[in-house]
Amino acid sequence: MATASPSQYVGFANLPNNVHRRMVKKGFEFTVMLVGESGLGKSTLVSSLFLLDKIYADRTIPSAADRCDKTVDICPIMCDIEERGVRLKLTIVDTPGFGDSLHGDDQTGPIIDYVDRQFQQYLDDESGLNRRNISDTRVHCCIYFVAPHSNGLKPIDIEFMKSLHHKVNIIPVIAKSDTLTLSEIKAKKLKIQQDLETNQIRIYNLPQADVDEEEGYRKQLEQLRKAVPFAIVGSTDTYEVKGKQVRGRLYPWGVVEIENPLHSDFILLREMLMCHMQDLQEVTHDVHYESFRASILTQTPNQSYGTLPGKDRISMSNMSQIASQELEEKEAEILRMREMMRQMELQLKAVKKPAPPVPHRNSSADQEVNL
Repeated sequence: MATASPSQYVGFANLPNNVHRRMVKKGFEFTVMLVGESGLGKSTLVSSLFLLDKIYADRTIPSAADRCDKTVDICPIMCDIEERGVRLKLTIVDTPGFGDSLHGDDQTGPIIDYVDRQFQQYLDDESGLNRRNISDTRVHCCIYFVAPHSNGLKPIDIEFMKSLHHKVNIIPVIAKSDTLTLSEIKAKKLKIQQDLETNQIRIYNLPQADVDEEEGYRKQLEQLRKAVPFAIVGSTDTYEVKGKQVRGRLYPWGVVEIENPLHSDFILLREMLMCHMQDLQEVTHDVHYESFRASILTQTPNQSYGTLPGKDRISMSNMSQIASQELEEKEAEILRMREMMRQMELQLKAVKKPAPPVPHRNSSADQEVNL
């Protein structure tokens, strides 16, 4: 491998700066899906993570009577955030109604349909004419909230993760961990890890550090791996503790600080999202989206696109029929043009007649000789 001497300078060392400038100018897109039972603090957590106002100011927890026929809703909310000149188009996909139905109806179907529709939309845009301005609405991360009072994962938790772990990056968190003691949190994390391994559920796996990586980065990855599932506490309220303002939850015995590592894994969860946001997007594109795309392109002609309902389904046979129909129409148009050209040539030949012969005129010298 050739290496330039210190006295030589080409200039390609500025390529990272060019990429940084271009990406900052373009902005970033990131989609987070929140899944969990009502009352576990999903909206409060995302408001705490991205320093947003309360996204649901009038949200109320449904009563037992309302939960009987409650279905899962999909509520995407888009927010434009700017920090130090960097713009982030954040999409928060909330799933109110998940786990609330007392009938045990399908809880994962609407969520799977939404994820597949975003993949299908991106595939259609990627195959279209305007590929320069594709809006990425694919779900890059799914934060799944586990109830603090359950013994490990419940059946609905296992069903959801097994249905979605090959479509989206799942990050499990223990909601409202301030209701548990430190020993209970440790035991619950171990139980959840065992349930994930027993049921062969794949959650988001942090990238492996190279040998030449910095020691601080390697330690951060190791710390994040050990903390999964994260025991988190969310709050948008601020209180004064030891002369400084902190965000937390107020109790008669004190304040639980959400950014205190002794009280919550909130800082670690934010580090995973912020420091590894690019990796979450790359895994979504290179693994989950490519798997969806391959399944679409390798289907038999009689199969339809994924699980998309109704008019969103487009079969490969329909696409081939449309393409062949367009080709036949173009060939027919070419034949009509050729026939018109032939008719015009025949008409020109029929109209055009040969010119009459020009009589020969003798010159004056010839006339004299004749005389």
